[in-house]
Amino acid sequence: MGPDGFQESLVYLRTAYSVDPRGWAKFDYVRMPEYRWGILLAPQEENRVIPFGEDYGKPAWQEVPGEHRAMLRRLIVIQGDTEPASVEQQRHLGKTAPSLYDMRNLFQVNVEEGRHLWAMVYLLQKYFGRDGREEADDLLRRRSGDADSPRMLGAFNEATPDWLSFFMFTYFTDRDGKMQLHSLAQSGFDPLSRTCRFMLTEEAHHMFVGETGITRVVQRTCDAMNEAGITDPNDIARIRALGVIDLPTIQKKLNLHYSLSLDLFGSEVSTNAANAFNAGIKGRYKETTIEDDHQLKNSTYPVMKMVDGQIKMVDEPALTALNMRLRDDYTQDCVKGMLRWNKVISTAGIDYK
Repeated sequence: MGPDGFQESLVYLRTAYSVDPRGWAKFDYVRMPEYRWGILLAPQEENRVIPFGEDYGKPAWQEVPGEHRAMLRRLIVIQGDTEPASVEQQRHLGKTAPSLYDMRNLFQVNVEEGRHLWAMVYLLQKYFGRDGREEADDLLRRRSGDADSPRMLGAFNEATPDWLSFFMFTYFTDRDGKMQLHSLAQSGFDPLSRTCRFMLTEEAHHMFVGETGITRVVQRTCDAMNEAGITDPNDIARIRALGVIDLPTIQKKLNLHYSLSLDLFGSEVSTNAANAFNAGIKGRYKETTIEDDHQLKNSTYPVMKMVDGQIKMVDEPALTALNMRLRDDYTQDCVKGMLRWNKVISTAGIDYK
């Protein structure tokens, strides 16, 4: 676990040991092989009910409901498969860290993604019997980019060749993870809900690493351009000669990681998403704050479709358009970072957006 070549190094890490909001982590130096992952679930809510779907309002399940067993197991496996994949994609980055601060953040993100895998493995082992144990073994067997046993989703088999890619990954792809965890945190299966709620506490730092990392890259490029008297952001050769990354290349990296992350949401119209919602297994982003019937029997949601050779917005049943809604929520959440990066550029007096 963690970057290659540092297994014997002492690393200053945050280790979760409690779910108490007043103090849930400790900080200390630890060697990677000695780092201990805890199985941590958010505190149980007394009398919690299923917040959506056909069983809306009924008591949340403390054991796996037999009729939804296969679907629930599949969702846990897919979520669990994403967690260690990013660690495997980033193993060589410790050798090119821009600073000690960045290296420590890399280690922190890696150990927490590893703990998130362990959290999903725990659910499979504890609640799904023999087939759950077999799925858990497969999670530990698969490797990102492996020719014979790759990770399940395409974005998690892509290389992370440099630190700008790492920052983009933690901003965009980890943000997809945030949206998926929020949806699963609404689940009527209470152990899954509690597990995902605590995982979200750690996930926030990963996106912070991405946003601030990209901000520093953009800021350094703008400062170098101003110091050299370069006003054209497309004068790529001169800008690169300064030892910084030109803004068009940053834009290309952004486009790649945003597009790969959009693919993780699946088809815009999906019966699988509808079935998971109806079953009370996977809800919407911040489900409990939405003011509707939480069953979507007569609701619609706009989806982009190709109609007569043109892209148009078409109202689809809200149940089957759940992936599209979650993707829209994701896009709105991504905009916050873009506004900050554009503010850095405009403050520097550079004409680029």
